[in-house]
Amino acid sequence: MTSVVVVTALLFALLSPASASAADIPYLTGRVVDTAQILSSDARTRLTAALKTHEQATSNQIAVLTVPTIQPEGIEEYAVEVFNSWKLGQQGRNNGILVVVAPQDRRMRIEVGYGLEPVLTDAMAGAIIRDVMAPAFKRADYDAGVEDGVAAIIARLEGRTVAAPTRAASRPVQLHNGFHRAEMPWPQRILISLFVFSIIGLFTFFGIATPDTGWFLYVFLIPFWSMFPMFLIGPIPTLVLVAAYLIGYPLAKLRLARTAWYQRKAVELKTKGATTIGGFAVASGGGGGFSSGGGFSGGGGSSGGGGASGSW
Repeated sequence: MTSVVVVTALLFALLSPASASAADIPYLTGRVVDTAQILSSDARTRLTAALKTHEQATSNQIAVLTVPTIQPEGIEEYAVEVFNSWKLGQQGRNNGILVVVAPQDRRMRIEVGYGLEPVLTDAMAGAIIRDVMAPAFKRADYDAGVEDGVAAIIARLEGRTVAAPTRAASRPVQLHNGFHRAEMPWPQRILISLFVFSIIGLFTFFGIATPDTGWFLYVFLIPFWSMFPMFLIGPIPTLVLVAAYLIGYPLAKLRLARTAWYQRKAVELKTKGATTIGGFAVASGGGGGFSSGGGFSGGGGSSGGGGASGSW
């Protein structure tokens, strides 16, 4: 009975959160441990060289760690565990620094050893994260974020002025798929997407449903389906969307042309010069334009440029 209790206790200890957390600490294989694989090989080489040069000049030990996620543990606790496990800095001087980045959690931390806290204060570390690293991470440029952040840390430790990051201008920013969506909150993205796709979709519907003249709209709408979604949903979904449009539009129109409804609308356009499609009046000629069934039209006014614009 006692043996069962001992074995159960050992299993509990092995499977406890603390043990699982300790097992998640990677081995210190170098000055840059990129387990999340978010850094390019060139960036790792440059970082390693810069950190080695700084250590040889000052004896300060700086290490960079990237991990996919640290959940459910907090970034502060995890950074302390890694720092103490890796024993960064010289004994007695405690002059080590650890930079941790968890991309899936969108969290990062600069952990500073006791000996360097007067030189790199909490406020300074926070400013580097906020002003140097975070802007690059928001545009998915992890190379620039980590390299510029480390450069700022080294500059502080060596008593040099921290220059504004210029890496984004000096080399192409590495973005997912070579392009990125416009940065905006999700509620705003959803509302704008509803507006844009409703307008483009409405014109697409009339192009498919309008006899004879709908092929003009097929070509006319290609740039709209290509450009606006790029800024809302990104490049890969946009490519899929454009391919679906290029193939689906003619197939839908040819299929609809075989229906009695379509043929009746075509006859009305030829004999009466007009018909209704989806509650809108469509007239023949003039490129197949349409107007609302209520007969509303502009009164001929103009604008002198008044109004307001904003950016954020």
